[in-house]
Amino acid sequence: MNRTRILLADDHRMLLDALVSLLAKDFEVVGVVRDGGALIEMAERLRPDIIVLDISMPEVDGIDAARILQKEGNRAKILFLSMYADLPLVEEAFRTGASGYMVKEGGVDELVKAIQCVSRGGTYVTPLLGDLMSSLLTAGPQKCREAILTSRQLEILRLLAEGHTMKEIGQMLNITTRTTESHKYEIMRNLGVKTTAELIRYAIRINLV
Repeated sequence: MNRTRILLADDHRMLLDALVSLLAKDFEVVGVVRDGGALIEMAERLRPDIIVLDISMPEVDGIDAARILQKEGNRAKILFLSMYADLPLVEEAFRTGASGYMVKEGGVDELVKAIQCVSRGGTYVTPLLGDLMSSLLTAGPQKCREAILTSRQLEILRLLAEGHTMKEIGQMLNITTRTTESHKYEIMRNLGVKTTAELIRYAIRINLV
């Protein structure tokens, strides 16, 4: 019986090494990558059955990478493994065509279960996100307003709420200060807020920091 072929993507080397060791018993790990650009290249070359990927990665973040892979017709199923347990990212992840989303605190046993579920054609959502998904299904437009932010905008919002300047954020994300500021003003416009303080309160409210 052929084993499910897995491609792992995460920018933390120690976590990748641990996952390779822990998943080898049940699956065939065909490759590991540490940034989104390498993920896109390796996914095209290796054609895995499932890609297990983080959201926060250098060069191209996980959500944008998943979107690119879908556009290019890559047939690998996508399972997000993230530290973030908030509604906007969950919705954005599933918009890319992902088959699953779980948070890292769920543990290896849950990850194995999630991979098995996705490999059978199912959709997996970690139980830790159950309440959030229920809210997503029942909320009106105002309650889901945060979902209109892209993954990059959420990343900038998080860094801003952590106290970083526009210049620092630009350097961290390898984009210009002007581009960072443009993202900030677009976030403010989308959310209908007018001050940085309101942005920070919003980030705290959705557990982004």
